[in-house]
Amino acid sequence: MLEDGRVFYGKAFGALGEAMGEVCFNTGMTGYQEILTDPSYCGQIVTMTYPHIGNYGVNADDVESSRIQVAGFVVKDGTEIPSNYRSEASLNEYLQSAKIVGIQGIDTRALTRHIRDRGSMNGIISSNDLDDISLKKKMAEIPTMAGLDLVPKVTCKELYSWPDSSKRQEYNVVAIDFGIKHNILRLLSHHGCKTTIVPATTTVDEIMSINPDGVFLSNGPGDPSAVTYGINTIKDILGKKPIFGICLGHQLLSLAIGGSTYKLKFGHRGINHPVQNIETSEVEITSHNHGFSVDPDSLPSTANITHWNLNDNTVEGLKCTDIPAFSVQYHPEAGPGPHDSRYLFKKFVTMMDYAKKN
Repeated sequence: MLEDGRVFYGKAFGALGEAMGEVCFNTGMTGYQEILTDPSYCGQIVTMTYPHIGNYGVNADDVESSRIQVAGFVVKDGTEIPSNYRSEASLNEYLQSAKIVGIQGIDTRALTRHIRDRGSMNGIISSNDLDDISLKKKMAEIPTMAGLDLVPKVTCKELYSWPDSSKRQEYNVVAIDFGIKHNILRLLSHHGCKTTIVPATTTVDEIMSINPDGVFLSNGPGDPSAVTYGINTIKDILGKKPIFGICLGHQLLSLAIGGSTYKLKFGHRGINHPVQNIETSEVEITSHNHGFSVDPDSLPSTANITHWNLNDNTVEGLKCTDIPAFSVQYHPEAGPGPHDSRYLFKKFVTMMDYAKKN
């Protein structure tokens, strides 16, 4: 059931019980395990628009965090018998083991169009309460995403390192964990970075005591304007160390330099979104997962927009002209998705290299 009263009936998928949260949709044909484990989906019920989900099963490698992060999962047809040499379990078994409630057999196209036309809204999946009145009462207790800080639910509790002994580590990076994905850490390591991941509430003094060559601002869930502690920390880092932000990190950097953010009608979630690099005029096919965007008119004169979304002309990237800092709204690390934008990790390394020599 959606908060506007629209009801979809289907078959229980995954665990039995109830799931509540903001209902959103992802247009990717593959990558469901990465989507399920992406911390940016915390507090959301994810609908997959592609009809057949679970075809290749799940495995221990294709994860973006230590657990499933979504509140609930909606598919048209969940495959019971996967077919892939890497498969270790079915999607249904995976959801059941994590006690994630899902539903299948509904018209996901109708649900997607409903959200697209009317905007994001909260919803409930229930296999044990089918009373409309009761569900509506429960719906009223679900907080809206606007103003909601979900970072405490996904950030690490204490700092840890992500080294890769097979690569030479030339750069010392501190990654502030607002809900970081594993593939970001893999790519930082691939580009010669020894990364220390710190909790979102880590102070600037604690960060600087690690003596980083650069600071990375991670992706994460919720309303960026509610993450005031993160914004204040970034303000204190500006100009002291090179900064690279992705997704929520991009929004927090924008807020730290004086910009503002707003909630999108239904967000961007998928692995085929066209983004234009303004500096090169090239179009990159990119992976997206965000429900908020940066207001271009709010940015100071010391920030240049570097990337635009070609679907709705929203801001997809910026760079500061007075300090070494840049960010993108989309996900260059993919996981899942295309690799068109992985050059941005090299850009971060180049920025750190320049700062070390000057």
